[in-house]
Amino acid sequence: MKVRIGVGTGSLPAAELAPLAARLEELDVDSLWLSEQVSARSVDPMAGMAFALARTSRLKVGTGVVVLPGRNPVLFAKELASLALLAPRRVLPAVGLGPARAAERGAFPVPAGRRGAVFDEALTVVRRLLTSDSVTFAGEFFAFENLSIGERPARAPDLWLGGAVPAALERVGRFGDGWLASRLTVDECAAGIEAINAAAARAGREIEQDHFGLSLPVAFDALPDAFVEALRSRRPGVDPASLVPIGWPAIRELITRYVEAGVTKFVLYPILGPGGWDAFLDEFLEHARPLETPA
Repeated sequence: MKVRIGVGTGSLPAAELAPLAARLEELDVDSLWLSEQVSARSVDPMAGMAFALARTSRLKVGTGVVVLPGRNPVLFAKELASLALLAPRRVLPAVGLGPARAAERGAFPVPAGRRGAVFDEALTVVRRLLTSDSVTFAGEFFAFENLSIGERPARAPDLWLGGAVPAALERVGRFGDGWLASRLTVDECAAGIEAINAAAARAGREIEQDHFGLSLPVAFDALPDAFVEALRSRRPGVDPASLVPIGWPAIRELITRYVEAGVTKFVLYPILGPGGWDAFLDEFLEHARPLETPA
């Protein structure tokens, strides 16, 4: 099983994306992941993905995660097909149910109480359009006849899903090609993988066992108070140290435990001060790269 470790950005200013992508390519880092944060000063993840792919030749670029319900799934499928044609095997879409910030939910409108149902139908639409020359679809939320998205890549990008509640894990098993979790303990990841495999078996599917990933915030100093408060509001009663390792020894030890639980893909989100990326990436090569398995 291939263990791979990429790097994710939160509210990275637009001007810093080009030098970061270039540095990751230079260091042969596995992947760059862009977050969906509408109200932050970071770029839109789909636009940022296109930009980073165009400026590199090997770097894989993913969305961690982009909100699907509230987006037009036909246009989303067209975007993914276009990106995969322009940058084969370097497009890593991960989609989720809704934005992390409640204030941003209005940017992704769906009928009240039907976000999960819209998500399921949109996933079906995207997958069919990425794998068929022409699609006729009649659902509760989307309907069209003999629709094509034009040229498609020989191999459609894998669709990874986020989420951790039972309905989300069931959805990964039924619809997903992989799972990108976040803010989960080692034991919770192990239980989630077990639940997803069971759901896939019930659906007559099988998830590749190296397609279980985790977005992992990492720190190198005391966590900012605002970050701790936000974390505790999302995961009350969970020790922040079990979710956010501080310092490379703790990071390496926790990644090793996640690998033992079945997680093989990691996106590290470093909590850095101004100008901290260069030092982080130099240390990444020394401390994180050895945790990856051979190609």
